[in-house]
Amino acid sequence: MKKLQIIYGVAVALACVLVLRAQAQSPKGKYSTFALTNATIETVTKGTIANGTVVISNGKITAVGTNISVPQGAEVINCNGMKIYPGMIDAGTRVGLVEIGSIPQATDEREDGEIIPQMKALTAINPNATVIPITRVSGVTTVLTAPDGGLMPGTAALINLHGYTPDQMYAGFEGVLVNFPSTGRRGFFDRRTDDEIKKASEKGLKQLNDAWEKAGQYHRLDSASKGKSPYYPEMQAMLPVIRGQMPLLIEVNAQKDIQAALKWIKDKKVKKAVLTGVSEGWREAENIAKAGIPVITGPVIGIPSREYDRYDAVYANPGKMKAAGVKVAIRSNEDGNGNYRNLPYHAGFAAAYGMNKEDALKAITIVPAEIMGVSDKLGSIEVGKSANLFVCNGDIFETKTQVSHVFIDGWMMPMQSRQTLLYDEFLKREPGLSKY
Repeated sequence: MKKLQIIYGVAVALACVLVLRAQAQSPKGKYSTFALTNATIETVTKGTIANGTVVISNGKITAVGTNISVPQGAEVINCNGMKIYPGMIDAGTRVGLVEIGSIPQATDEREDGEIIPQMKALTAINPNATVIPITRVSGVTTVLTAPDGGLMPGTAALINLHGYTPDQMYAGFEGVLVNFPSTGRRGFFDRRTDDEIKKASEKGLKQLNDAWEKAGQYHRLDSASKGKSPYYPEMQAMLPVIRGQMPLLIEVNAQKDIQAALKWIKDKKVKKAVLTGVSEGWREAENIAKAGIPVITGPVIGIPSREYDRYDAVYANPGKMKAAGVKVAIRSNEDGNGNYRNLPYHAGFAAAYGMNKEDALKAITIVPAEIMGVSDKLGSIEVGKSANLFVCNGDIFETKTQVSHVFIDGWMMPMQSRQTLLYDEFLKREPGLSKY
């Protein structure tokens, strides 16, 4: 055990050295007035503008369209033959909470306990995480980062991928998480008996019901005492949910569990709820639509949950839910593997397997912004919104497309990450071939 701890310690130290080295070499972002000219602009909400201009000033989009006057002193970037998209939003990540997933000392995604909604992801985010520049140079400018663990593992936060502190990165949304009790197996490795699975599910549902009842009681006490109720951190964190000021993000995937979650939401009169994961949402699409509950689904690039399902069941899932009338956003994944840069390809698979291409783009831009109540700032290219956008040389759903410029809150980001540094290092490695 001691030897293992030493190995972990060395690995963490080495990782820190590599991160610090990369940071020392990383250039700073640039804040100025920019005019992006001669571009094809995918506004998302107002169609496509050919040969257009986007002006960025004081962190905002100040002009969009054709025949736009370039402000005096603006830095002009000729985007001839290029496309401009709004920054993509990944509504399911562990960004800033996981550095090296296999090393406990390098993760801060979970705490002990089943009911701990007061554990806020925003307070634990590492603004210097190596996955941040890797993600943003691909055009993903904003992410929902979420803790993991027990039944109610904490509160997720929406962040922009630029800033020195979590508060600077905060993008205006938080939501309490619930891992809805599952009636199925966790995977091939789950060796529990059917009876054990049933008892675990019943126990989890009872814990959830008890927590919700306590939160309701605390709300009534707090209201009667005009905010002077005894401090109870778990229930204090639940107050905004009970009062409909903050949504409950309910992770649920199997059809039977989706049915149970919809019933639970109705029975408990949850004012704001969002279903996340929802890998078998296509089986219950009409009921989800009827309930009027939005969905954040993903990953889309995956395998079917049942052996007898079609190979494309997961790919087609977002499109089938959308066709039924469900408001659908697409996320990459929540397992902390760091591949959040692949978000556009998850949307691309959805588009290839039945989802309208326009809707697929909306599912990673304006729709997650609407679900999280920040569509007045993010999700499309419109005057007055935050200047979160990127420039690329083709269709962002295509893997061959290269992103050349990224802006977050008006800052032009350095197009550098740990992976670009490694690419440059080994492209022109010295010495070259071995002498042996």
